[in-house]
Amino acid sequence: MSVLSAESLERIGREVAKYPADQKQSAVMSALAIAQDQHGWLPGEAIEAVAKVLGMAPVAVYEVATFYNMYDLKPVGRHKVTVCTNLPCALSGGVEAAEHLKRRLGVGFNETTADGCVTLKEGECLGACGDAPVLIVDNKRMCSRMSPDLLDTLVEELKK
Repeated sequence: MSVLSAESLERIGREVAKYPADQKQSAVMSALAIAQDQHGWLPGEAIEAVAKVLGMAPVAVYEVATFYNMYDLKPVGRHKVTVCTNLPCALSGGVEAAEHLKRRLGVGFNETTADGCVTLKEGECLGACGDAPVLIVDNKRMCSRMSPDLLDTLVEELKK
């Protein structure tokens, strides 16, 4: 299998088409997300393949991948849960939600459950301060006002 599948290359092509021909590097964030969707994380070969497709220096793509916390440069569990503990969320239960998840999952931040199901991450602002505590699942699903009961329900859902 190629580092980027035909489907991933097609999806990246659709993203590139959204920009002027001489600005295809503007699709770097979406291209990285597509590569990560394919692999579950971003191995160096995938970052290099994205760079090649976009006509960028690999180090420039690596800079983007290391700057944003939604990209994973090491393998993670089948699901990644990122809990916001930034000040507004912390004041509204974010720290307690994180502690609840740590106890429930038996892991700390940046750790994966023994069964490989969930990696727990600490996140900066997720942009939903008024809905705190908030978390994001697999970089795609925002969960708001997460009470202990809702956190338990989420864990059960993810473990299925």
